Amino acid sequence: MLIGLLFFFGQMPITVVATTDSISLKPPTNLRAMDTPNDHGESITLFWDRPLDISNIEGYQIFREAEDESLHLAGYAPVNKTEYLDQLGLRNNVEYQYSMRSINPEGVVSIFSELPPVVTAYPQWFKKNEVNILIMIIIYLGLVVYFVRIARKGKKIFLRRIPGLDALEEAVGRATEMGKPILYVPGIWPMDEIGTIAAMNILKPVSKKVAQYESRIIVPCIDPIVMNVAQQTVKEGFTEAGRPDRYNQDDVFFLTSAQFAYAAGVNGIMVREKPATNLFLGVFFAESLLLAETGNATGAIQIAGTDRVPQLPFFVAACDYCIMGEELYAASAYLSEDPRLISSIKAQDWGKMAILISLFFGSVFSIFGLRFILSWFSAG
Repeated sequence: MLIGLLFFFGQMPITVVATTDSISLKPPTNLRAMDTPNDHGESITLFWDRPLDISNIEGYQIFREAEDESLHLAGYAPVNKTEYLDQLGLRNNVEYQYSMRSINPEGVVSIFSELPPVVTAYPQWFKKNEVNILIMIIIYLGLVVYFVRIARKGKKIFLRRIPGLDALEEAVGRATEMGKPILYVPGIWPMDEIGTIAAMNILKPVSKKVAQYESRIIVPCIDPIVMNVAQQTVKEGFTEAGRPDRYNQDDVFFLTSAQFAYAAGVNGIMVREKPATNLFLGVFFAESLLLAETGNATGAIQIAGTDRVPQLPFFVAACDYCIMGEELYAASAYLSEDPRLISSIKAQDWGKMAILISLFFGSVFSIFGLRFILSWFSAG
C-alpha cells in the first residue's frame, strides 16, 4: 500500500521551490547506477556518497525517468544508507536515468543531484556467485562418465548389499513353491512422484523374475495412470523373460482412488488370495501399518520400502525386510545391474564421500578461524 501510494504521488508533476532551507540542504553526491548482477534483470542498484553535513537530513528521495516514463518518485532511502535496489516496475533492456535529493524532517527538499549515465537492466545468463555449484556438477558428471567407461570395459563395480533386495529371489521362489501369487503394492501417490517412479523401476525386474519362475503377480493401483504404467512395465518384464503368454493384464488393475478404501481393498486381496509374498514399495502414509499388519497376519514374506521416513518404523515392525530411504532409488540399479544406472549410484556415493570429507576438514579448520571451505557450500 505504502509503495503504491509512493508510486502514485510520484507520478505527479514535480515542482521545486527554492528556499533558504532547501539551499542549505545538500543532495547526495557521486550518484552511480548499475544493473544488479546475478539476477534475472528487472532491477538496478544505486550507490551514492552522503553529504558532509547530514545533521538536518532525514533521508533521500530517489527519482527515475525513462523514454516512456516522466521523472517521478521511485523510492526512498534513510539518511545513513548509501545503496538502494530499485525493482519497482523496472523492465529489461530499457534505458533509465536517476536523480536524488535530500529531505529534512519538515519536508523541505534540496536541489537534485547530478544525473548519472544512462543504465539498462538486463538478465545474466550465468550467476557468477554460483561457480561452486557448476564445479560440483562438472565433478559429478566426470565421475559418472568415468564409472560408465570402466563398467563397459567389463570391470565389476561394487555396490553395498541391500538385504531386502537380495531376498526378492527367495521370496518369489517361495511363492512359486507354494503355488501362491506375489502381491506388489506400488504406493498411493500418482506417477509424478519420485517414489512411485522408483517403484515402477523395481517392478520390471520383479516381474521378469516372476515370469522366469512361472508364478503370478498381482498389482492393485490407486491411480489410473499408475495402472497403465504398471501394466506396460509388467508386460515388458514377462516379454524379456521370454514368457509373454504368462502375462495377464487383469492382474494389474485400478482399485480405487480413496486412500483408506484402497488400503481396505488391498487387505481384502491379502485375505482372499493369501499371497505368499507381499511387496510394499513406493510412497506410503497412514495406511502403511494397516497393510503391513494384515500381510503379517496372513503369514506372507513381506518386503517394504519407502522414502517417507515417518512410515519406516511401521514397516520395520511388521515386515521381514525393509528398504530405507534412498535405497529405494538405488534398487532399480541394484536389481537390473545396468552399468549406466550402477555408475550413477557409484558417482553419487563418491560425491557424498567428498562432501563428508569437506565437512570434516571444514569443521577442523573453523576451529582455527579458517572458514574458506564454508564458501564452497554457499550460493547466492
